[in-house]
Amino acid sequence: MSVKIYPWEQRLLEWAYEAFESPESHESVEVEGRLLEEAYRYCESVIKAHSRTFYMSSALLPADKRRAARALYAFCRTSDDLVDRTEDELQDELNTWQRQALVEDLNAKDPVILAWTDTRIRYGIPIRYAEQLIEGIARDLTSKRYDTFEDLVKYCYGVAATVGLMAMHIIGFSGPEAIPYAVKLGVALQLTNMLRDVNEDWRAGRLYLPQGELAAFNLTEADIAAGEVDDRWREFMRFQIRRNRILYREALPGIAMLDPDGRFAISASAELYRAILDDIEAHDWDVFHRRPYVSTWGKLSRLPSIWWRSKTIA
Repeated sequence: MSVKIYPWEQRLLEWAYEAFESPESHESVEVEGRLLEEAYRYCESVIKAHSRTFYMSSALLPADKRRAARALYAFCRTSDDLVDRTEDELQDELNTWQRQALVEDLNAKDPVILAWTDTRIRYGIPIRYAEQLIEGIARDLTSKRYDTFEDLVKYCYGVAATVGLMAMHIIGFSGPEAIPYAVKLGVALQLTNMLRDVNEDWRAGRLYLPQGELAAFNLTEADIAAGEVDDRWREFMRFQIRRNRILYREALPGIAMLDPDGRFAISASAELYRAILDDIEAHDWDVFHRRPYVSTWGKLSRLPSIWWRSKTIA
């Protein structure tokens, strides 16, 4: 099986393979069992409160992988939340969090660090992926705009593809040949996030749309601020969604490289997120006045066909 690699993906793959080869810990977490169970339950509450899609898809995993995936999500979510606040010295806070979250000397008072560290060690997740995640998140402290798509996907790698690469270690995978597919899927998921959250991000002072591509469609930041859906915006969004769907299509064959008991969950995550693009289209590409989403019934009704495809994928 071969995967198409675009020029902009080359640098991302260099980072992914570099991290894959980085050392992993073989120690074990020595902590009272009750505290560890409570930590994992706390992580479950985090994902349940913040992402119904990933909560639903992670429920399709076996119990041990399910709780590990939710600990990973809680670690990523907590890391990301640090830069969404407006307090001073956020970089210092992020550095402190990184030191606490990536060492073996556990801070047992923090349930996310406790469950995450147990998961990281238990599943042999290379620590460099977690470092790259935090480095990617830290870019939000200094970068509010991206000139080109190539610049933007570098950010996507840090905040999303790294998550997929870490999740791949929890699910189980055939080998390093699965890495390009995981990177592609992580970028696709993050691009969907960005298209869905244009208005929310704008209110937070951020614009995750390539400046050069906006200009190519004769759009400016004033147009984003106005939130007007006109022909220029529709063509721009058609272009973005078309490219996003291609990435999903090219990423999905990599699911066959995952362990069988995790394929349904990852397929569900990918296809339920991809369905957000359908919702954007169905509402005239208007992401300014409503937040695109897929209803609970919409998700549940899609699961049987997703299950079948996950079982027959090759």
